[in-house]
Amino acid sequence: MAADNPLTPILQAFVQPWHDSLANPAAAQESLLQQLVGIYARTEYGRQHGAENVGSLADYRAAFPVRTYADYEPLLRRVMAGETHALLEAEPLGWAMTRGTTGQSKYIPMTPRDLEQRHNAARAVIQYVLHSGRYDILTGANLNLSFPSVVGSLEVGGRRIEYGYATGIYVKHVAARTPIRTIPSQEAIDALGGDTGKAAWDARFQLAYESAKEQNMTILGGAAQVAIKFGRWLRKAHGVYPKDVWTLGVLSLGSTPGINSTYRPRLLGYYGHQAGIVEIYGATEGMFGQQRDDVHRWVPNYDLYVFEVETRRGIVMLHEMRPGETGSLIVSTPVLPRYKILDLVRAFDPPYFLCIGRDRPWTRGVYWLRRAIELDFWRG
Repeated sequence: MAADNPLTPILQAFVQPWHDSLANPAAAQESLLQQLVGIYARTEYGRQHGAENVGSLADYRAAFPVRTYADYEPLLRRVMAGETHALLEAEPLGWAMTRGTTGQSKYIPMTPRDLEQRHNAARAVIQYVLHSGRYDILTGANLNLSFPSVVGSLEVGGRRIEYGYATGIYVKHVAARTPIRTIPSQEAIDALGGDTGKAAWDARFQLAYESAKEQNMTILGGAAQVAIKFGRWLRKAHGVYPKDVWTLGVLSLGSTPGINSTYRPRLLGYYGHQAGIVEIYGATEGMFGQQRDDVHRWVPNYDLYVFEVETRRGIVMLHEMRPGETGSLIVSTPVLPRYKILDLVRAFDPPYFLCIGRDRPWTRGVYWLRRAIELDFWRG
């Protein structure tokens, strides 16, 4: 039985802070806020906004404005030029770039504390193992289809800054901390170069197939779009689907809306119906939530980030949203205070949410149209 498995207490301890925060999100958010303002107080930006005097959420909202990437960009440029404490408490371990869904790439620093929080992305798989009892998943390896951790460099203020994708940077720094092997290694992926064109992805997919085809691969984590492209590529290049090569136990996927609706049939067709699909909600700026159970929604990491939402009735805390309400997410991370990430989130019965897309005028309409097309209208 799962309860008798010697790994159960270890795995449970890893996810317990998340579960504790879900039991009382208001208290968890207040406690976390005090930790974050302590970090901000060690930066020039935080001192300018009186972080040391913030004692409550109301104080925080009065002192720190909601800001977008465009607002933060001048400060980030100063950090790139060597003025670390203009915005950060510590020198970045890497600079992560977005894939340009807002029209241009953004560059987000990843500090040691920020990267430590991203280690909790493993909650998605660990919670799935605990919930399903499928401990066999932990005996295999993780199929690494990550983006490269180094794509290029920028010269800012006489300094050259290397940048890459958050998933690649995460894997490079965190893979050594877990007993589960990652195949291929991030270093091997990076050695192929930072190009993101079709030929480059073909080379990465070939590397993944050759490295892993004789291995016991039980986990695939990353972007849902890449998982689908890999399945399609494998069929075209080698005449097989991933399910013909491996018996994957879980797909831990994010980066797009509709993973458990629009993309689920295709993913199961490529990877097999034995694979559980676990949705994660993350972005270049952080890992904000993951699926907890059989409900096809993600559940927030209230112990890692402070969440607010700009709704039609004003700015409220994420946990204060009403079922059926939609709003634009505002996150406070160890790097960015009150950052409007430009994602629209929809609330369901607590503690479940979905990201329905980018904050654009047509997103709500597209969401409802997709629900109707997929005969999923009743779920809301």
